[in-house]
Amino acid sequence: MAKQRSRRVTLPGADELFFRSSDSTEPEPAPSAPHSEPPPEQSAVQAASSSASPTSQKRGAKKPHAPQPSGRQRHDEKITVYISAPELLALEQTRLTLRADHGLAADRGRIVREAVAVLLADFEEHGDSSLLVQRLVDE
Repeated sequence: MAKQRSRRVTLPGADELFFRSSDSTEPEPAPSAPHSEPPPEQSAVQAASSSASPTSQKRGAKKPHAPQPSGRQRHDEKITVYISAPELLALEQTRLTLRADHGLAADRGRIVREAVAVLLADFEEHGDSSLLVQRLVDE
């Protein structure tokens, strides 16, 4: 009898699928290293956010500034957010309206990042009377 060949498909390795663009010459840290040091800009943000306790913020201490939306760039952090079908439809309709009426091509993630930045800035400026607090209290 003739020897049968495996029908298994060979796929490229992770290093061939995920690569940095040519604009950076330093190697990217491996994502599987959980104990690695964060980049300097992240450690500064972490230090600023961890130095002020929630009680000191309530007493009128200066709050850290809300982050600016990051726009179109590679992001190292990820969260998963579950939304309802009507919310997803509204998000997609907003994306299409931005493109059709304003000539702005933005993906859903960019719209969500912008919305988060606006909401955080409103919370920082208005505190207890912010839209975020009002909506969460109304729930």
